[in-house]
Amino acid sequence: MHVLLLALLLAFSPGPARAQTTPLGIALEGFAYPHPVRYLDLTRDGERQRLAYMDIPAAGNANGRTVVLLHGRNFPSSYWQPVIPSLTAAGYRVVVPDQLGFGKSSKPVGPFTFDGMAADTVALLDALGLARVDVVAHSMGGMLAVRLARNAPTRVNSLVLEAPIGLEDYRFAVPPVSDETLLKREGELTAPAYRKQLMTSYALSLPESAIEPFVALREGVKSSGEYPRWLQSFVNSYQIIWGQPVVHEIPLVRAPTLFVMGGNDRNAPGKAFAPPELQAGMGDNAGLARALAARMPDGRAVVFEGIGHLVHMEATDRFNAATIEFLNTH
Repeated sequence: MHVLLLALLLAFSPGPARAQTTPLGIALEGFAYPHPVRYLDLTRDGERQRLAYMDIPAAGNANGRTVVLLHGRNFPSSYWQPVIPSLTAAGYRVVVPDQLGFGKSSKPVGPFTFDGMAADTVALLDALGLARVDVVAHSMGGMLAVRLARNAPTRVNSLVLEAPIGLEDYRFAVPPVSDETLLKREGELTAPAYRKQLMTSYALSLPESAIEPFVALREGVKSSGEYPRWLQSFVNSYQIIWGQPVVHEIPLVRAPTLFVMGGNDRNAPGKAFAPPELQAGMGDNAGLARALAARMPDGRAVVFEGIGHLVHMEATDRFNAATIEFLNTH
């Protein structure tokens, strides 16, 4: 097991496979990240916010390039630790933000937009003096990466999209779901139910112990007095995934793009709300990635058979090798 995951398990679990609830603030105060965390002051809807990020220098012979890692909806940016050392060893500087609403960043309660997230990411690049970067993005981060590449094409050199969601327009199958319904559903989700959701919805080939830190984090924030704010922020992120599709823009992305897909990954946000007759047709993610890559100016897709939604954790060595090979040739 990776060293970071082992450390997290020792911190949160009394045994090998079940989380012990440890109270946490909604910005994960007291929860250690694998590298020092810095903060960028931003303003959203008139409120001062803080964007958390890690900035890790290249190890050995720096190549002068920077990779930005964009996280998914259910994970803090610390879950990129299996990827960071390989990138820095290959000469890349690595910048790893928590988007507003996630991880150690502030939790706004107003509506989210991918345009806003892309602007926040550009603001971070500006603050760090980074004119052009390569982007590696997972799950919901893939939707953000597409919007970033479309809104700021001169800032993005290449894209690696790991098991991105948003490869179909979920509105075609899933009806609108109110915030009230989502708040109730998410608020009632127990640790065992969340554990099962991650294992089954993401078709993970990992043991349950590998995802226990994420279950523990979610349980920990429930003990915070600001938990309702965290919950509203989390629900808002569902609404942008459903209501702000990027699939129609993917063929227009001009940056060289590599999709890295798990062959077992049929994750489709909102599937549970779709009519039964439409659910079966949702989430053919490997097939969708291949079809979209073929329509892009410079896109291709690789599929790791037997792997689910967390490719960089389920097949770390293969993912890192494919990513670095792609980056080195672009």
